[in-house]
Amino acid sequence: MYTITVLFSIRPEHSSEFLQAIVANARTSVAEESGCRQFDVCVSDRNSNDVFLYEVYDSKAAFDAHLASAHFLQFNESTAPWVTAKVIQAFERSYPHSGN
Repeated sequence: MYTITVLFSIRPEHSSEFLQAIVANARTSVAEESGCRQFDVCVSDRNSNDVFLYEVYDSKAAFDAHLASAHFLQFNESTAPWVTAKVIQAFERSYPHSGN
């Protein structure tokens, strides 16, 4: 399994729009991408402008396919001006061993 975490800081005037866009992106990813197993969207209880993503894919190749998808590219382009910071981390599952 291949896990991605993303922490976004969003301009306050675009928080609502961003949340709608990222939820739509998450739903489409899970529904249409066979390698996307989980896509959680979380909002900080301390700062509603901080949005955390937890995404699980079958492999790095499945994540790369996500990055190339039309819905992701549209989301990324339209929301980029609303983002003040973005921290992305990638993790490979080591235990329990998945056999992948």
